[in-house]
Amino acid sequence: MSWIDRVRQSLPFVVKRETDEELWHKCPSCGQMVFKKEFEENQSVCPKCDHHGRIGPDERFDALFDGGLYTPLPIPTVREDPLKFRDTKRYVDRIRAARTATGETDALMNARGTIEGRRAVVGVQDFAFMGGSMGLGVGAAFLAGVEAAIKDRCPYIIFTAAGGARMQEGILSLMQMPKTTVAIAMLHEAGLPYIVVMTDPTTGGVTASYAMLGDVQLAEPGALIGFAGQRVIESTIREKLPEGFQRAEYLLDHGMLDMVVHRHKLREELARLIGYLCVDEAA
Repeated sequence: MSWIDRVRQSLPFVVKRETDEELWHKCPSCGQMVFKKEFEENQSVCPKCDHHGRIGPDERFDALFDGGLYTPLPIPTVREDPLKFRDTKRYVDRIRAARTATGETDALMNARGTIEGRRAVVGVQDFAFMGGSMGLGVGAAFLAGVEAAIKDRCPYIIFTAAGGARMQEGILSLMQMPKTTVAIAMLHEAGLPYIVVMTDPTTGGVTASYAMLGDVQLAEPGALIGFAGQRVIESTIREKLPEGFQRAEYLLDHGMLDMVVHRHKLREELARLIGYLCVDEAA
C-alpha cells in the first residue's frame, strides 16, 4: 500500500455533498432554476412557466393510478437484434445501455389499476429509452396492453412519446404500424374505448399509426406532435411554417386534437372520459 493510500484511509469519513446538478433543475423553456425536489414533486412541471418536462412510466403510473397502486404487466419476449445491426456501435450494446440507464426492458411499459375507481390499462412510452422508438418490443407490448384491456373489460390508454420507428430493426419496425392498428380494431370489436394522450415529443411512425387512432385524442401543453421534422418540411415546400407549428395548441386549433390537458388535471379528465365511454367500468 502506498503512503497516499494510507493517508487517505486514515482520514475521517466525509459525507459527499450534493452537487448543483443534483439540487437544481434548469427549465429549458424559461431558463429559471428550480429546486429539483420541488420540480419532481410538481410532476416535472415547471412552477414558473408551466413547461411540462418529460417523465417515464414509473412517475406517470404513480401520478395516475389511485394511491399510486398498480400492477405492471409482464414484458413480452421478442427477438432482439433480428438484423444483427451495427452503426457506430452494435445494436445490442445500445439496448444494454438504454436498459442500464432507465431500468426498463424496452420503450413501452403497461400497467393495470384504477383511476378514480374506474379500471384501466395504461401504456407509457419512455423517450429516455432510445428515443421511445418503436420496434418489435414496443409492438408486442402494445398488443399485450390491448389484450389485457379486453380481458379486464376496460379502456386502453396510451401515453405516446417517440422519435418514430427504430431504425436498427429496419422493415420489422415499420411492420409494427399495421400490427398496432389491428390491435386497436380488436379493442373496438370488443366495444372498448382507446384513448391517446400525446406527450412531448410524438413523431414519425408512431404518429402515423396508433398515436392518431384514438377515440379521444388528448395532448399535454406544448407537446411536439408531427410526422416529419419542421426543418424537413420547410426545405421540402420551401416556405416558412407558422409560429407554433406542430405544437399541441396549434393542432387543437386545427382539429387534430380533442383536448389539451394540463398534467395536473389528466387523472380527473381521464376518469371522466372512462365514465362517459364505458359501462359498468367501476372496479
